[in-house]
Amino acid sequence: MQGAGQTGLFPTPTGENAYEIQRGRAGRHALGAGPPGGGDVMGFALGRSALNRLTPGMPPGGASRLPLPPNPRAKASGAVSDAVRRGRVAGFLMGRGSLSTPGSNLARLPIALDPRGLSIIEGIRAACAFGTVILLHEFVAWPPLLIMALAANLTCFADIGGPMRSRLMVLAVFSVLGSLIWSLFGLLQPHGPAIVVPLATLVIFCCSYARVWGVQEQTAGNVLVLVLAFALDRPLTGGEAVVAGAMVLAGGLWATVLALALWRLNPYRPTQRAVAEVWRRLALLSGDLEDLAASHEADAAGFDDHARAHRRGVREAIELARGLIVDLARSRERVSDRTAQALIRLESAEQIFAALIALSDRIEADRNPNRQVRTRRLLRRLRPLLLVVARAIRDDTVLDLPRIERSIARAGRGFSSDPALKSLAERILDRVRIGAKLSTPEGYRPGGTLLGSASLPLRQRLLGPLKANFTLASPNLRHAIRASTVTAPVLGLTLLWPGPFTHWLTITVVLTMQPFYAATWQRALERIGGTVLGGLFGALLASVATTTLALAALIFPLSIIGFAARQVSYAFFIACLTPLVVLLVEVMEPGHASWEVAGMRALFTLLGGLIAVASSLLLWPVWEPDQVRLELRKAVKAHADFARTVLSNRVEAERSGAAEAAARASGLALNTLEAALSRALQQPRAGRHPQVETAMVADATLRRIGARLSALRHAEPKPAAEPKPAAEPKPAAEPKPTEEPAVDAGDEAEACRAWTLWITTTLARLAEDGGALPAHPDLPRAESLVRLVTQVELLAETLRPQRSREEVLPAEAIPGTAGR
Repeated sequence: MQGAGQTGLFPTPTGENAYEIQRGRAGRHALGAGPPGGGDVMGFALGRSALNRLTPGMPPGGASRLPLPPNPRAKASGAVSDAVRRGRVAGFLMGRGSLSTPGSNLARLPIALDPRGLSIIEGIRAACAFGTVILLHEFVAWPPLLIMALAANLTCFADIGGPMRSRLMVLAVFSVLGSLIWSLFGLLQPHGPAIVVPLATLVIFCCSYARVWGVQEQTAGNVLVLVLAFALDRPLTGGEAVVAGAMVLAGGLWATVLALALWRLNPYRPTQRAVAEVWRRLALLSGDLEDLAASHEADAAGFDDHARAHRRGVREAIELARGLIVDLARSRERVSDRTAQALIRLESAEQIFAALIALSDRIEADRNPNRQVRTRRLLRRLRPLLLVVARAIRDDTVLDLPRIERSIARAGRGFSSDPALKSLAERILDRVRIGAKLSTPEGYRPGGTLLGSASLPLRQRLLGPLKANFTLASPNLRHAIRASTVTAPVLGLTLLWPGPFTHWLTITVVLTMQPFYAATWQRALERIGGTVLGGLFGALLASVATTTLALAALIFPLSIIGFAARQVSYAFFIACLTPLVVLLVEVMEPGHASWEVAGMRALFTLLGGLIAVASSLLLWPVWEPDQVRLELRKAVKAHADFARTVLSNRVEAERSGAAEAAARASGLALNTLEAALSRALQQPRAGRHPQVETAMVADATLRRIGARLSALRHAEPKPAAEPKPAAEPKPAAEPKPTEEPAVDAGDEAEACRAWTLWITTTLARLAEDGGALPAHPDLPRAESLVRLVTQVELLAETLRPQRSREEVLPAEAIPGTAGR
């Protein structure tokens, strides 16, 4: 029996399962940094400078192992050797995030463990679902019960949680389709490859194409491929096919009833975990931002790493929580109080996120020591507040509000002399207060457009994604075609040379193959490594447990561990699942040595992984440099819309929610661009492609443009200039020669309008393939737009190194450009 992980058989982890690897500044690296003395996250600190001093040229520490009399120098050498090894481990882990938190280094595979994803309750429930049937078989000894147990096991794999109504529909359809597939292909198996392969290829295409409907449907489609592979193991007569189909249906319905009726988990628990994860990631972001503010050596690369490691993760967590809340609200007749609380907390967190982005722009632009001290103090006091709120949301506990209020008041002190920083601090702390109190200040309307319009009709929800993706430009369609095309000859081989383990080859090929090459390669590495390690452990256990009852007793704890670990990491999940597979084969098909089972599973997994990787390179590959170019254009266009929204009428845009929507769209576009960049950097020879190198620079520049626009969103409006009383003329000798002439308020407003139009027009033209760029206005640059103009100029030089200087619009096209 097989399974797949977060991007294949299982979705990306949700809620409180983000064991985050972040890059610490100011001489330390924090692995999932948590509160001082807290147990929320595992942590360690290793200074970058110390790592650089220890690693180069250090001996391997062999002298410390010589049989010499103990002396301080030998002990010191051993200590240094241990530090070297720890430093190398830390260097390997640097930038390697988990699938839910990819990390700052886009070129490294996100293969880190995510221990917060452990769910023991889910593991116990899955073990009970099919373990009880196995125990029943021990007493009744009726072979079809093993098919029922297997079907219950597969149904647990297909259940990824979420709203009850959608889960019930998916699991019910899965159980019915699984029953039909097992019966039909069991009957067709004796007719040979000429009949079986075309029909099986069609089923695999449909199962792979089901990903267009969402993660739940994608997961169920992948598990149906497992049902197909198991059904082709042995031929069935008419009566046997009916019994087998009934057992598959019974197993699926038994697991569904257990999950949704007899052992119902809190339906609000996933949303609580998801919203708590947003607040926790905000705490990590603020902690890393504090390190940047404290570092005198923080450079542009450090801020780029911070943005990629944290802003991307927070935005993805916000969108995940938003989707869970929307699904939960739409699955019920009315929005409950719990759902409304989740909406309020999520919107508060999103507004804190926008304010922290604006604060990061101020930290990078203004290195004033006094302001940096105040900023660090704010962030140092903010981080524990965010963590406290995150734990309260996750555990559904009541906070000590007077104590929280005192902490908020303490964090807001000392900003009277800095109005700009005071405005940001008050906005952030007000939203923290909302998250703690679950109430809203006067005039604050939570969840204005979060739920969106009413749910679409069922016909449109089913047919819309099918039609939208039915084009060769869609990676989903190309993946379905590739999976079915490659699996057809593999199925033919397994039917011509049948064996008790050949279905593992088919399963590995289909579940390892992903729409993108980088994801396929990562999946193959994790699957092969996990299978080998888990197979060795499983064979060792099977050699110790010599009776059927002992094997059945071991299945329960292994099932709990396997299902509980499926959100930790794909490799770890496969390593935990493979011993369970080995023992299940021992129970269901006795007569095979445990080492034979482990070896055959490893062999077929290796062969299937190689076939999947080769097919991703040879058949309809998605060349990532071209994808990067398309995503870069979308990101630039999203930032052009963001700039137009913020700079045109900021007050109205904030009141209507347009500014928040534009900020969200720009953040999502950058996340998509960085995902494409990550795949491109892991694709052979694509990392040095000129388009990829250009997109890396443009990505960092767009992050800065977005941060600057966020800062402008939260900037205090300047009071209107009061007319000055007429003064007597002063002698000509009094004015200082260094004084600059005062800018008239009307001239400043005109300059601001001209430069605003230049910024929005330039970004819009950069998002297009062609079109001349506008000339600079013949007016002084408005003080608030100086940095933004500089960043837009850098983006223009990056994307159009020649045309940005040679092709300009006529001077009359932009107000204030006369004579240029």
